Amino acid sequence: MEHNTFHKALEIQPELCIGCSHCIKVCPTEALRVSGGKATLYADWCIDCGRCFRVCPARAIRVVDDDLDSIFSYKYRVLLVPSVFYAQFEKKVPDDAVNRILGEMGFSEICAVEQSVDTLLDEVGAYVRSAREKPVISSFCPAVIRLIQVRFPSLIDHIMLLLPPIEVTAQYYVRRWQSGGGAPEDIGVFYLTPCIAKIAAVKSPVGGYESPINGVINMDYVYNKVLLSYKNGGGRQSGTEGPAVNDAMSSKGLRWPLTGGEASQVGGRSLAIDGMSNVIEFLEKLEDGEVEEHIDYLELRGCDESCAGGILVQGNRFLVADNLRSAASSAPDTHPLAGEYRRHCSASIKMEAVEPRSLVKYDKDINVAIKKMEMAGMLRKILPDIDCGACGAPSCEALAADIVRNDASLNNCIFMQARFEKEGSLQVSEAIDLMEKVWGKDRFVNNENTKSE
Repeated sequence: MEHNTFHKALEIQPELCIGCSHCIKVCPTEALRVSGGKATLYADWCIDCGRCFRVCPARAIRVVDDDLDSIFSYKYRVLLVPSVFYAQFEKKVPDDAVNRILGEMGFSEICAVEQSVDTLLDEVGAYVRSAREKPVISSFCPAVIRLIQVRFPSLIDHIMLLLPPIEVTAQYYVRRWQSGGGAPEDIGVFYLTPCIAKIAAVKSPVGGYESPINGVINMDYVYNKVLLSYKNGGGRQSGTEGPAVNDAMSSKGLRWPLTGGEASQVGGRSLAIDGMSNVIEFLEKLEDGEVEEHIDYLELRGCDESCAGGILVQGNRFLVADNLRSAASSAPDTHPLAGEYRRHCSASIKMEAVEPRSLVKYDKDINVAIKKMEMAGMLRKILPDIDCGACGAPSCEALAADIVRNDASLNNCIFMQARFEKEGSLQVSEAIDLMEKVWGKDRFVNNENTKSE
């Protein structure tokens, strides 16, 4: 597998992997294979969408986030909290109790991530109106941005070159701290993520940008910790001193992480598409020139129900989305910090051009790559086109690419094995050896006697 040049937010634990092939079937960039009975990864092809994490029955894929104890490296500790975090809790668990428990964990200040939306929206509208490449594709979802980098590089110029809300909000709190005379090394800004891709986006940001966020913490872990503490009586004493809470939010900000929350607030004709399969289907049509209607803006979200359906969100995505819409219906149209955000951050919302991520399927040398691509096309005609996955690759097309890269052989295909055995050019023992290399020797051992004992 290729050397990883990007931060990875997911890690396969070989000791837990059972080589079931669930993960290779759902990866949108065909970055996974099974070899030696274990899942393996072409790391630079991975977009950290988390689909493999969600389907793994053995919990063999872990999230590589920052340890909660790392916050104590800083004197003043700011936690940026997305609105979907609060929307997971039942109404009997009040937000102020949740915030007090977060303070008990060690955070000095709790801040709403989507506060920057009010300021960002003006910039988005101006960007879309002046953009030469239409439709403009939102830069909000990092899994989608990385998908375009890897699989749809011809559409890369459509990506909006404006920072997502988490980065603008982080800038605001860092600059507010420094403008108040605080030492830069004393403040630590941490993000509570509902999304695996956002971990990688903070650690390896696109667009020539260095994130001011010092750490990213798994929302799943913190949610369970807060809920357990509340059930044990934590966070209920309103008289006790808790963390500073900066929860100013507008209705626009509360709707932003939901499907349509962004597109509905951008001028012109805008579409909102959620779910990775739906996003890929639309991008394929767009790349092939099959979208004839004029579209100004595309809000593309990798998860169903957008952030409400994030991989690290514990609550039911439909209930979480409904809770947010309910909160938005009674929230003000704007919040009092909007002017202060413009003063601190309006000059730093833009980012540089996003570069394609090199998916070296065949070879770095373009002439060699073209020849290998032609060879792969010829192999596709020989292979059965069933995409059964028995070869350890997710599809016949992926196997053909592996063969021309010398990562596999034609004999890996069980249908070709049967053909060669029939012709006498492959022995049964050789075919079993090939399968053992993919699925491991344990798959081909009769354990009936062991079970009866």
